[in-house]
Amino acid sequence: SAMVTAAGCVLVLALAATLAAANPGSCPLVALTDRVDCFPEGYDKLSEATCNDRGCCWNQTTTDDSTPICFYPTQFGYTLTSATPSASGIEGDLSLLTPYNGPYGPNIANLKLSVSYLSDSIVRFQIYDPNTARYQVPIKVPQTDLSLTGDKNYDVTVTNGPNAFGIAVTRKSTGQAVFNSTSFGGLVFEDQFLQLSTRVPSQNAYGLGEHVAPLLLNFQWQTLSMFARDQGTPTGYTNLYGVHPMALLLEPSGAASGIFFFNSNAMDVVLQPSPGITYRSIGGILDFFVMLGPSVDDVVSQYTAIVGRPYMPPYWALGFHLCRWGYNSANRTMQIVEAMRKAGIPQDTQWNDIDYMKSHLDFTYDPTTYATLPQLVDNLHEHNQHYVMIVDPGISNSQAPGSYPPYDQGIQQDVFIKNASGGVLIGSVWPGTTAFPDFLNPTTQAYWADQVAAFHSQVAFDGLWIDMNEISNFVPGSTVGCPKSSLESPPYVPHIADNLLMAKTICMTATHYGNQLEYNVHSLYGYTEAVATMAALEKTLAKRSLVISRSTFPNSGAHGGHWLGDNDSDWDSMTASIAGLLNFQIFGIPLVGADICGFGGTANEELCARWMQLGAFYPFSRNHNTINKADQDPTQWPQVASISREVLLTRYSLLPYLYSLFYLSHTVGTPVARALFFDSPMDSNTWAADKQFLWGSGLLITPVLHPGASSVMGYFPAGAWYDLHTGYALPNAAAGRWLTLPAPLTVINLHVRGGSILPSQSPATTTFVARQNNFTLIVGLYQGKANGFHYLDDGESLDSISNGAFSYVWYNATAAADGHSGTLRNTVVQSGYKTNPAITVVRVYGVTSCPTAATVNGARASLTCDSVNQAISINNFVAYPTTPFNLIWS
Repeated sequence: SAMVTAAGCVLVLALAATLAAANPGSCPLVALTDRVDCFPEGYDKLSEATCNDRGCCWNQTTTDDSTPICFYPTQFGYTLTSATPSASGIEGDLSLLTPYNGPYGPNIANLKLSVSYLSDSIVRFQIYDPNTARYQVPIKVPQTDLSLTGDKNYDVTVTNGPNAFGIAVTRKSTGQAVFNSTSFGGLVFEDQFLQLSTRVPSQNAYGLGEHVAPLLLNFQWQTLSMFARDQGTPTGYTNLYGVHPMALLLEPSGAASGIFFFNSNAMDVVLQPSPGITYRSIGGILDFFVMLGPSVDDVVSQYTAIVGRPYMPPYWALGFHLCRWGYNSANRTMQIVEAMRKAGIPQDTQWNDIDYMKSHLDFTYDPTTYATLPQLVDNLHEHNQHYVMIVDPGISNSQAPGSYPPYDQGIQQDVFIKNASGGVLIGSVWPGTTAFPDFLNPTTQAYWADQVAAFHSQVAFDGLWIDMNEISNFVPGSTVGCPKSSLESPPYVPHIADNLLMAKTICMTATHYGNQLEYNVHSLYGYTEAVATMAALEKTLAKRSLVISRSTFPNSGAHGGHWLGDNDSDWDSMTASIAGLLNFQIFGIPLVGADICGFGGTANEELCARWMQLGAFYPFSRNHNTINKADQDPTQWPQVASISREVLLTRYSLLPYLYSLFYLSHTVGTPVARALFFDSPMDSNTWAADKQFLWGSGLLITPVLHPGASSVMGYFPAGAWYDLHTGYALPNAAAGRWLTLPAPLTVINLHVRGGSILPSQSPATTTFVARQNNFTLIVGLYQGKANGFHYLDDGESLDSISNGAFSYVWYNATAAADGHSGTLRNTVVQSGYKTNPAITVVRVYGVTSCPTAATVNGARASLTCDSVNQAISINNFVAYPTTPFNLIWS
């Protein structure tokens, strides 16, 4: 063997490596926790003979029922026959150690390895067939221009000795391998079965969605399946609406790293206690991005540099949204809007579900029950509110010719997905039999924009809600079934619902633009619809809009947001929503929330009160429920109305801070909502914490998640934490601590992290009015310091950032240790947007010795001190975010 070092990479070539399949000498060397399953389809046909036929090891010694008894030997797969390093990566050739037919078809004999150093912290490697073109995901990556400075923080090692080909990515600073497939499971590459396993640094891993499961992933032989599917929100790791093969990992050093498998075919991802991850797909190529962080923010920023930065929502989209399936008329919808206004409950947007449509037909409204819908929308606009309606992808094909333009024009423009015979594939959804637009077709995007514009001329909606876009289909495959094919019934089916690819969707043999097969692009459908829908809205409205999609894929966050699907009106669903919204921060889709009070079932008063408190802090905040169930909008119970009013006014007061977080997400890619471990990765108490979350780093939300509770236990990482409203400081700042806090039904605990400055604003019942009110700065001191930021623009222009029509301000406070004296200054980084509202109040928390006077730019201001809560309030002054000021208290 020989070792060559060049351009920061290490190559180890052992040319004498040979296959040792079923070699007794190679099998006992595999530790129980390192066994990679060689019979993943299940044990019905498993025996020692069938295991050995695959060239795998048979050993029934296990510690539990989950440990594989048929597993890959240490020498399995491919050998590296050549490798050429360069300053930008490695190019190599792979050959089967010994030619043989795999369990799911012939192995591809020769493969190409391509390693690309994309940046100092991101490396990409691809393994593919150089002789036959294979499907690759048709999304440009990376979305952001990346470059090397020449000082990478990783090494890449490619080896095949003595145990077959492997690749490792190692962090230079610690020597920790963050990805290492060497001597671990081997590489399998068949036409419809691709597999690669890797060791990972620890069992502290997150992401890999979409699933309804705890935030911290389970490494006890857990299989996570991914293939876009409409099936409610069952708990566990079965496939759901979205596909996001992105894992975020915490290393023992506290550093964070990420592994992104860029593949859209149906797949299993298996977590095992080594700790290790096995990626198993039924198509495409092996295409991995490894991100070195080292912070969680860095990893998410690197990931969104690859897949696309999240979009900048309009300001109104951060207000409160209200919907239900089953208002059943425009008049009833308007009654609820009026009831919300009368109750003084903030609401920016009213929605309607499919009951507004005429016979469930897209781009129509019922001429009887919703005859006054255009007037309803006009009324909303007159009150500075907004309107969003649902649109499904299924276009009815059963209307009289010439009577339904969306279908007639779709046929004329040839925009619908085809069946295997070349005709339009027909499924069945809400309107009956339907065709499905092919959003991979550029013509479809223009067609969709025309439908949106034409309907907007009838109903002046402000955004669109796109549902049923997995694609959901009420018949398996099509109305006439699907042809027999290895695409419909592949030799290996991942552990998806119903064990059938066509279940509740269209045929895998269906074809899209460019002869792309549904088998390959199925999980992209919701994403491609979101791209087309946002483009159509921006063209029609000429300003920022809102798209909320059920099915998502990497890059979806660049075109809209997501709600967590058809949950239930119960405490478990409410609790699970926190892990869901935190995972989507990792996936680059920060505008996310669950149906507040639950979609299915009936919410009771206490559940809805507590869920309104939690949901007021979802980045996307919407109350929604299903048809034929009791109303659950906040006005249905007097106490819930009062609780909702107060908590939503708190949300609206903090929208300047939330909007600023979305600016950072859009420009830098960092999360908006945050798990506790994001900022405290060395604190083991935060690793599994998914009952609390933060806005940015500065505001901690601790909701009540159980019935009958009058208190709540929360974890508070080291540092100072202050009650948002009073400034009262929690004890024991030197270390992380569990605390039980009072939480009567009217209270959700909100705490400001010491060291933070939060911009806030006097609230109102709409964002339009609130944006005209004056600002308050909330300063939480920690060791005499605090800082924060503030982004301002007009809230709706498409090009605010690219045109420089925005302002960005940095706030910095310094104070004596007891807070008795201090200063607060602003630094105007960008001043392209001037505001009429002024800063007229500053609240400072952590002041243990009361000052007596304050000045702003030398002019005296009023100061009051609350010695009990150790907080001061400074007012009776005027300062502007975009004009330098100097506030002094002493």
